[in-house]
Amino acid sequence: MLTLSIVVPCFNEEQVIKETNKILQKKMLELIAEGKISKESFILYVDDGSTDRTFEILRSFSDSGGGGYKTSVLKLSRNFGHQNALLAGYEYVCDRCDCVISIDCDLQDDISVFSVFLERFNEGFEIVYGVREKRDKDSFFKKGTAFLFYKTINFLTSEKRKMIENHADYRLLGNRVLRELKKFNERNIFLRGMIPLLGFKHSIVYYQRGERFAGETKYPLKKMISFAWEGITSFSIQPLRLIGLVGLLFLFLSIFLCLYVLYIFFFTESSIPGWASITILISFFGGIQTFAIGIVGEYVGKIYKEVKRRPNYIIEEFINE
Repeated sequence: MLTLSIVVPCFNEEQVIKETNKILQKKMLELIAEGKISKESFILYVDDGSTDRTFEILRSFSDSGGGGYKTSVLKLSRNFGHQNALLAGYEYVCDRCDCVISIDCDLQDDISVFSVFLERFNEGFEIVYGVREKRDKDSFFKKGTAFLFYKTINFLTSEKRKMIENHADYRLLGNRVLRELKKFNERNIFLRGMIPLLGFKHSIVYYQRGERFAGETKYPLKKMISFAWEGITSFSIQPLRLIGLVGLLFLFLSIFLCLYVLYIFFFTESSIPGWASITILISFFGGIQTFAIGIVGEYVGKIYKEVKRRPNYIIEEFINE
């Protein structure tokens, strides 16, 4: 039977963690009883530097879920961000299981499709994406920005394997995929873009996303914008190419403008210089240049991070290793 690991990144989740563990334990016991997974399966919580009682509660969980499987905890030394915490979980379980399912701690993602994930994996699919069937519970603004994000990043990337729309980080990965993912020694982590690049046979399972049980979302507007920008600049170099195209466009516009000025000067009597036109042109082209330098600077900053080779995360403590 398959050895399954469930990886759950946590950050300040003291209001939901007990209920989450209760629900996941029940689901794990069901899967073991149905013979779909072995008793060697386990749940791994990754505490991403929580500042509340999250780690204290995680520590209090019993060594066993009552069905023979373990509940393990991986504590990071500080907050490294959701993607790095998830990567830490993936790399920890890489040699300890046949497949892993990652899910957020709030359990808004429907765990009833775990069985479908496992069925698809047994059919030969190494990657199974959990995709939201509808976004009817989201606000108009959130639906609009999500739509714009996926369309933008898929337009900008030159890769053949595009991102899966309406897929967060709810997925199943086989052990072979985990081993290949471990070879990506990148410091700018964007798993939603990296995993499709791995290739492998994949499948999609649609589900209905529920409401958060308690607590507040860990992705307010500011973090959502930062995450989207990180994804675009980590996953595509098209913005750099667009700068060149924009520069070329404005070069042609400048040539036409010069021809127009020469025409006014030689063939008309209205060639009185005006400060307004000069100011507008300088401001406009100055803004374009500043914007272009900013995008180039973003990529230079990413190169700076990669060159320093700092670790993506630091593990402070294991529980039930």
